[in-house]
Amino acid sequence: MGEAGGKGLDSDAEGIWSPDIEQSFQEALAIYPPCGRRKIILSDEGKMYGRNELIARYIKLRTGKTRTRKQVSSHIQVLARRKTREIQAKLKDEMEKDQELQSMAAMTSVQLASATVFEEELDLLELQYPASTTTSTDLFHFWVGDVDEDQTTPDIKPILQAPYPITSIAATLVASGYLTTTGRSSCLTNTTTSWQRSLIGTETLQLVEFTAFMEWQNERNMFKRQHRFVYIGPIPTCGSPMEMVDVRQIYDKFPEEGGGLQDLYDQGPPQAFFLVKFWADLNLSLLREESGGIGGAFYGVSSRYEGPRALTLSCSSKVCSFGKQVVEKLETAEPAQWENGRFVFHIKRSPLCEYLINFIRKLRTLPEKQMMDSVLENFSILQVLRDQETQELLLCVAFVFEVSAIERGSQHHIYRLGRD
Repeated sequence: MGEAGGKGLDSDAEGIWSPDIEQSFQEALAIYPPCGRRKIILSDEGKMYGRNELIARYIKLRTGKTRTRKQVSSHIQVLARRKTREIQAKLKDEMEKDQELQSMAAMTSVQLASATVFEEELDLLELQYPASTTTSTDLFHFWVGDVDEDQTTPDIKPILQAPYPITSIAATLVASGYLTTTGRSSCLTNTTTSWQRSLIGTETLQLVEFTAFMEWQNERNMFKRQHRFVYIGPIPTCGSPMEMVDVRQIYDKFPEEGGGLQDLYDQGPPQAFFLVKFWADLNLSLLREESGGIGGAFYGVSSRYEGPRALTLSCSSKVCSFGKQVVEKLETAEPAQWENGRFVFHIKRSPLCEYLINFIRKLRTLPEKQMMDSVLENFSILQVLRDQETQELLLCVAFVFEVSAIERGSQHHIYRLGRD
């Protein structure tokens, strides 16, 4: 993106960062995730942009005013320093202060400056692109843009990418258990079997349900209660093509040595690879995790898979931090059961390892959602499912995470991994 002369940029009556520019700047920060030195490709143009270039481009399209990528970079650094001072002021306890300063030292200025998207910003997006005329795939883009020729503002449309699903959109309602919404009734009357409806999977194996949860029981109430951190359920589809993310964009989130995402994808089959972006629900009281209840809290994962043939299903789950494997769990699904014309495989109440339990607990002590998201930027999980006897790769799912806004609950979006 070309650099314009300084005089022309400084000539605005309200200054370089006038209110309209600042608003567009904050919107762009929320829309485009930190991507390090990677470039982002806009499919309508075929060009590669750095994050600061995309922010400058967004400001130009929204306000008509030119700001260079260097000015954007400088503004991010100013906001990062301001954010650091605000965080330090909020930390009253000296021990908490030392702990948070260590965490902040590992964050980049982009991560510190990235703004949380609040309810009013989502309301603004809904007013501009009403749910009655906008499908879920128009708004939910992870790194890759898309073009719809029928949009009235095609130049701006690839940039309006919501960082998590808006509650009025059908995809979110279905994921939350609400199975009706305007304009989608024809899709929900599909009578095919659930394994044919699943979004994650191939003809050989489909992931139908997945949940990570915490379960507890207090002394006065003998009934167990459960909180879901993340959840994927059976989702009816309309046959529209799934969005694709270039698998090379997330290579660095997983190990480079043997068994990493790159090696697995090279071995194939390519149609078995998926990316799930979770917005985890961490909105529950820390007191529920204390050991005062009967047996304390239980952290676990349950999942269900379906397919057309009987086999022994093995599952490898690798937890990664900064692209390095921290822990791996190997397990085998329960024997296949024949139900309604297909084989069903269950992994029920698989306990989380101590590393993940401690990670969740420490994550939830951070005072701000933005700080949690900064930590999760470097956290990922790679799950690989194989036929245990033949070692055929049946399904590979990469999970990345952010924290859901308060009272929104767990949300997710699914992408197919591929190469352009």
